[in-house]
Amino acid sequence: MKVVRGIRGAITVDRDEREEIKQASLELFTQILAENELSPDDIAGVFITATPDLRSVFPAEVIREQECFRYIPILCAQEMDVEGALQKCIRMLVLAHTPKGPQEVRHVYLRGAQSLRKDLCQRGGKT
Repeated sequence: MKVVRGIRGAITVDRDEREEIKQASLELFTQILAENELSPDDIAGVFITATPDLRSVFPAEVIREQECFRYIPILCAQEMDVEGALQKCIRMLVLAHTPKGPQEVRHVYLRGAQSLRKDLCQRGGKT
């Protein structure tokens, strides 16, 4: 039986440039889907945040450009500006229908974002 699970992920970029942010966002999203064996029909919604130093493009734009994800609700927001927090970071919460239990879900942390959840990277989150 499938239930809705939240699947987390994050990735960093080197620069606040439109194409770099779009490429990283798509890389993270497709990796989350691949690692969790998800199809477009499994996705209930996606919530994306970006740190305040990323302003050149909405990370959701690249997902919406993919025809198979056109009708999936996607929301972007600005991450809290906490002193000392990881910069140039895009975070995702993918809500998906899956038969996997909470311990089976694979969260994906790429590049500098691996430092955010070392506990998840060590137990199977993509590094």
